[in-house]
Amino acid sequence: MTGANVLVPVRESVTLRNTVAYALDRAVESGSDSTVHFVFLLSRRVPSGGSTAGVEAAEDFLDRVATWAGEDLGENGDRVAVETAVVGQDEYLFNPGDYSAVLTRYARANDVDSVLLDPEFNPSGMTPLLPPLEAELERAGLDAEVAPVERPTRRFPVLRRAGLGQFVVLFGWAFGFYLLVGGTLSTFDLATGAISALVVASLLWRISLSGFVNVRQLAGRLARLVLYAPFLLWEITKANVEIAYVVLHPSLPIDPEVVEFDAAVWSELPVTTLANSITLTPGTLTVDVSRQHFTVHALTTDAREELLAGTLERAVRFVFYGRSAARIASPAERAPDAESTERAPGATSGEGPDADADEPATDEPATEGDRP
Repeated sequence: MTGANVLVPVRESVTLRNTVAYALDRAVESGSDSTVHFVFLLSRRVPSGGSTAGVEAAEDFLDRVATWAGEDLGENGDRVAVETAVVGQDEYLFNPGDYSAVLTRYARANDVDSVLLDPEFNPSGMTPLLPPLEAELERAGLDAEVAPVERPTRRFPVLRRAGLGQFVVLFGWAFGFYLLVGGTLSTFDLATGAISALVVASLLWRISLSGFVNVRQLAGRLARLVLYAPFLLWEITKANVEIAYVVLHPSLPIDPEVVEFDAAVWSELPVTTLANSITLTPGTLTVDVSRQHFTVHALTTDAREELLAGTLERAVRFVFYGRSAARIASPAERAPDAESTERAPGATSGEGPDADADEPATDEPATEGDRP
């Protein structure tokens, strides 16, 4: 890495502490006065006049990084300057090119020609960002390097505690897959499929599932999913008609706008289901999801109002959490200054609302453990 000044994008990761130390060691070894710039990239646009909680959290995080820097520099603090900044809060950052553009502008404004990347840096929290980001930075004329620091070894138990629920779910998946591949329901296929599924479930039921499975709860969700499918098809059909009207209308009455809201869903599978349902409905497109925070492009005013009315959100909550969850207020009904995540009475962080009366009281949001 060349250049006395270096830019280090930071985000919470298991290797960040070592990356900070490495950047400062390189600055000291350069033998000249230099500046290390630690910048926090906000991964989503902060609405004008909206909450500044994200910026404040970023600044608190940078204060922690600056404290680490002071500890690592020690008596060399007079030779290496440390600067911190929050960047990108006024823009919507979506792909590696967007992140690179923000970093490049900051580098040019602060006489920086080198960027040091934490090997676990991923502000989007979704698809791997580091390789394409490094390429974009190099294309912009910056010297980009991934810090050669060690990643902690991740160790997971091969076998886990398991119950009958895991066995039943894995048997059902294996049996269904066998029949799907076979393409028939002959007596021979049913018998050999059952035997094969029994063998697979016996061997893998302690390995393939990450958590305990409540068979009754899972069956209830599947039953409600069967009801959700025709409802979603109806919503898609209505939206198709509305968009066709807009497209065929001589004045093309569109009003495109990006809408942001916090959905009242609390785990990966419900969030994914809602995001995909919104995208499948013509007139709305899920652009980004960060935990429960949705960024959606709405083509028309009606599509935007329907989105904020929470029709799909309520339906998804019904599928995963039961009837009681469907009564939670919609995004439009929730107060703008309320907490970013609204929960049903009695719900706690990481849990869904109380289940409906015909299901166990322990009904929780779906987790990866619900799937083989």
